[in-house]
Amino acid sequence: MINEGSNHADAHCPPLALRRALKKRGDDIFDARKRRKLSAQVVAELALTSRNTLKRTEEGDPAVSIGIYASVLNALGLPGGVGELADAARDRLGLELTSPSARRRAGARRGQET
Repeated sequence: MINEGSNHADAHCPPLALRRALKKRGDDIFDARKRRKLSAQVVAELALTSRNTLKRTEEGDPAVSIGIYASVLNALGLPGGVGELADAARDRLGLELTSPSARRRAGARRGQET
């Protein structure tokens, strides 16, 4: 069970911000299923999973694998949601770290240390 008030993270309990993001994704998946007027049984079958696992997905359970989230999104006709995960174009930190100016700064720091 997730302790909402805690920001403590470990292998079984991710940080609060991540738990909130997963909860929102779960709510979004639940809402998408309801908008399509699809039963949990139908979506679970289309996603090749159990109703219990679909329920856990809709609750944002961090123990559910990313493959299940992807299968559920696909079953709902939302496969694009998976493509946005770790999208390089949205990775501001990664882009900044690989920019020419960042590489020059890193090289300068290495040169100063020797």
